[in-house]
Amino acid sequence: MKLTLFSLLLFGLTGQLWGEGTNAVPERLRLGFPEARLAVHGLPWFGEDQPQLRRLPARLQARFRAPVWDLAQAPSGGRIRFRTDATTMGLVAKNPGFSNMHHMASVGENGIDVYRGADYVGSAWPDAKGQILQEWRLGTEKRLRDITLYLPLYKAVTMIELNFDAGARIEPPKPYAVTKPVVYYGSSITQGGCASNPGGAYQAILERRLDADFVNLGFSGNGLGDPAVAEAIAELDPSCVVLDFWANPSAKQFGEALPGFVEILRRKFPRVPILLISPFYFSGEEADAELARGQQEKRRIARAFVRERRRAGDRHVVLVDGLRLLDKPQASGLVDGVHCNSLGFYFIAQGLEPYLHRALRK
Repeated sequence: MKLTLFSLLLFGLTGQLWGEGTNAVPERLRLGFPEARLAVHGLPWFGEDQPQLRRLPARLQARFRAPVWDLAQAPSGGRIRFRTDATTMGLVAKNPGFSNMHHMASVGENGIDVYRGADYVGSAWPDAKGQILQEWRLGTEKRLRDITLYLPLYKAVTMIELNFDAGARIEPPKPYAVTKPVVYYGSSITQGGCASNPGGAYQAILERRLDADFVNLGFSGNGLGDPAVAEAIAELDPSCVVLDFWANPSAKQFGEALPGFVEILRRKFPRVPILLISPFYFSGEEADAELARGQQEKRRIARAFVRERRRAGDRHVVLVDGLRLLDKPQASGLVDGVHCNSLGFYFIAQGLEPYLHRALRK
């Protein structure tokens, strides 16, 4: 019977168990997690909280509203990067809290993507017991390749092991061209709802196009401009901050929260570019007058805020018109009239890329 890497992972078999001879199973190179050569990106407090893969630090938990802290346990935007000459790779992980939202593919919500350079290789997802066991072929010949694992957008995950061909080389990844991360703050749209897979969120698309590190601080239903999150961002060293939190607050709440959030950032980062995204198109705007008024008022607030900041001398705050990212002709990029599907995130990335090019001076 032909043995696969999956069967080896599932039953934990090694060559020693099978004994010597022609039927012996070769030992694999196994790396437990964390491991120094497996670089974690997008989770800036991992160094103090490891091995937990979360988006905010445990020492600040008391400062965050409970829903924000709970959502921070999902490592959206988190990546594990390295280089290897292995031709095969296996993964062992756990996702016991997995679920299936009605409007989002399970892989995006619960799963893990593998990319070879900028090319998609495949995905892994939990079984009925929350175990993630998967294998991939990375190539046909032994040569160094850049590998990225994108972690789940909506559920906590525990990484246990990566394993490779016996004798494979594992090296730390090449540094990004833009090493200081782009930090994104916002709502469920920012968190990644509802991309089909983790590597399809708009921040991940832009990461690959721009070769720029990033941090995703989108919190589903809870992107309300919390000062505690702005203070956490102020601990980082970003290349750019993208504010995309218009979807959750009312127009009044948005207008009240925005100045204070930006002021906290400006006290620490007087010259770091801040891109403020105004609302993109919701399909309900055509039929719901109240929704349309709210969207228009948020657009007005965003325009006025940036205009006032720039008149006051802050030339590093830039308005990104959300309708240039996703407008009525791109409404097929919405899964429920609100959240983006993978096509919608492609549209968002297409529209945002020129702004980031200018902000990062690429």
